[in-house]
Amino acid sequence: MSVDDSAPPLAPVSGSQRVLAPDLARGLMLALIALANSVYYLYGRPYGLRQHIVEHTMVDRVVSVIDVAFVDGRAYPMFAALFAYGVVQVFQRHRDAGMPERQAKRLLRRRSRWLLVFGFLHALLLFPGDVLGVYGLVGFGLVALSRASNRTLLVQAGIWLVLAALIQGAANMMPATGARSFFFSFETEDPVKALTSRPLEWLLTPVGMVGVAVAALLGTWAARRGALTDPANHRTLLRRSAFIGLPLAFLGGLPTALAVGHFWEPTGDLTLWTISALHTVTGIAGGLGYAALIGLAANRIGDRRGPVVRAISASGERSLSCYLFQSVVFVALLAPYTLGLGAKLGSAEVALVALGTWLVSVLLADQLRRAGTRGPAEVVLRTLVYRRKTPT
Repeated sequence: MSVDDSAPPLAPVSGSQRVLAPDLARGLMLALIALANSVYYLYGRPYGLRQHIVEHTMVDRVVSVIDVAFVDGRAYPMFAALFAYGVVQVFQRHRDAGMPERQAKRLLRRRSRWLLVFGFLHALLLFPGDVLGVYGLVGFGLVALSRASNRTLLVQAGIWLVLAALIQGAANMMPATGARSFFFSFETEDPVKALTSRPLEWLLTPVGMVGVAVAALLGTWAARRGALTDPANHRTLLRRSAFIGLPLAFLGGLPTALAVGHFWEPTGDLTLWTISALHTVTGIAGGLGYAALIGLAANRIGDRRGPVVRAISASGERSLSCYLFQSVVFVALLAPYTLGLGAKLGSAEVALVALGTWLVSVLLADQLRRAGTRGPAEVVLRTLVYRRKTPT
């Protein structure tokens, strides 16, 4: 007779018991993710640096600058830090409930495997720039480092930061030629051909996301300290992270942003590598700064949660479902084999589409909250992770 040795799933934390800061951060982070991802769906025009289309109207050029300086390369590090923070929280909850450490790690590894599956399906059907698979890999690394000291986490974060600057700096230093240099499926009119090319594009995605490892390690370090779980006792850390990280991200991203908006034309490989590496490194600081700023806001809000805060937090609690919802909407509206609006909209207009999509997801998540229902993707993932074999 053999049965699965996993314990029954812990009951979901009720809305009144949930800590505000992580959920609020995830909910707001989804708006940045929508802005970052939507620009990849624009096609039918020459492409510039970082795969942004070449804009000509002043409004679109300014929006491009804002997007690159404040969102591009800043949203996913924030996502990674919050993902790692959540992994630590799940691990601690299992341990506090009396689950053996070995068993808790087994469950987290299973969760990571299913994230890889979710990521592959997401990339295959909708979005080759999927991040779920990357976070599945990160999850395995975090489990392996569960006993590592805080010093080890910080040292490894420093090593990965150097690697991110070298690798992502080189990956994004390619001079603008007018043609796409990656994610070719976004301009492919044949849906079958796009479907077959997306898996390969997805496999290459980690090359452009090396920096998420830094954010994940620092997110783990912050989770051990309870920086977002107990922001009142970590105000100094959060203030420094926000008030240093965010200006640093803006200043470090500005050269690339001005180049994308064609307010400045960088020349030479060294210049392109330098601004790309700078954009990557400071983007990690920006992602952590955003999370810290939201932690400070959550501390100010306290128990005074109005309808807007509750709705955004509900989307953060259901971030996996909301993330996938964005891709469904973007494909339906923007892809060349659907409505094809990606060939017509500019950077400013697609930003409005992105924010509108995020707003709809927030409203839907709030309806689920009112009904006492988890997100559909969260339900499926939880069922798969905590599956139990029948006796034989």
